[in-house]
Amino acid sequence: MKIKAAVTEGQGKDFSFEEVELAAPKANEVLVNIIATGVCHTDAVARDEAIAPLPAVLGHEGSGIVEEVGDGVTRLEKGDHVVLSFAHCGECNHCLTGHPTVCEAFNELNFGGKHDDSTHRLSKDGQPLSTFFGQSSFGTYAVAHERNVVKVDKDVDLALLGPLGCGIQTGAGTVLNRIKPEFGSTIAIYGAGAVGLSAVMAAKIASCKTIIVVDLHDSRLELAKELGATHTLNGSNVDVLEEINELTNGGTTYAVETTGVPPVVRQSLQALRPLGVSAIVGVTPEMDIDVHNDLMAEGKTMVGVIEGDSVPNVFIPELVDYYKTGQFPFDKLVKFYDFEEINEAFEDSKNGETIKPILRIEK
Repeated sequence: MKIKAAVTEGQGKDFSFEEVELAAPKANEVLVNIIATGVCHTDAVARDEAIAPLPAVLGHEGSGIVEEVGDGVTRLEKGDHVVLSFAHCGECNHCLTGHPTVCEAFNELNFGGKHDDSTHRLSKDGQPLSTFFGQSSFGTYAVAHERNVVKVDKDVDLALLGPLGCGIQTGAGTVLNRIKPEFGSTIAIYGAGAVGLSAVMAAKIASCKTIIVVDLHDSRLELAKELGATHTLNGSNVDVLEEINELTNGGTTYAVETTGVPPVVRQSLQALRPLGVSAIVGVTPEMDIDVHNDLMAEGKTMVGVIEGDSVPNVFIPELVDYYKTGQFPFDKLVKFYDFEEINEAFEDSKNGETIKPILRIEK
């Protein structure tokens, strides 16, 4: 079938709208009518640093309605409202033990440009286009394996839900699935973007007593307070380590580092109390740490977390339930754009004007 898609023709190029061909779903796959899709930093990295084969149709936070099901699909049927999440094999040891975010085939399935049968579903003028995260949601329709398609309630605005498939589940899942802070514990969250603010809401759900958010933008810090932060620190105005030590009487028990900025990563470790845990979710370049003083000498832990260590078919419906009860108001992070405004949405995300852009896909 012919669909409209925002195509990334080459590294660093703006998105261009093209009519492309989308093949029918094969066994265990579904065709999804894309209603909306989030804009994520990983899409920008794929465009600008070519971490996936180009040309491609990017997009990996899609939400939509199931239009057609392939042979063997058992969990989904036509008309279901769904969120698309990351691809995983479902068969390796990590997938089978509840950790599909570290699937042995994760990089191949999400960044390799092909579906799990090593073929393409997208093409233009007879030439294949790469698929991204097993979905390519920057188009009017997408084909995805039923494993990475999550059925959601029909009584929630479907256009809002796409970012639950990646960025928002990353922040919330890091807190609720991986570090699991104890009731009344202390946590510092570095970076008040979509991932960090999702971690703030999750920390409130987990009943952390002290939730400290560090960022450079006062407007985002104000929103952090609205979402549950007990204290906010502007890193350009204060000594963050000194302030956290004073607020917590010796450091936080937990930290979530979302910025990927090496000095901030070290700061997240140094501001922990002994036996504290810092979860690193930001894409961080090569950097140096003082293993003895920053980690070993006080029994601290530094852990990497991908996609919030989530099982999407379990965790995303839980987040929707939290949203419905008012405990997870992630809609406060969102600004909607028309599909044709995709380049503007990416620019607004880059310069910090919008925390989480969502593109409404018009047919």
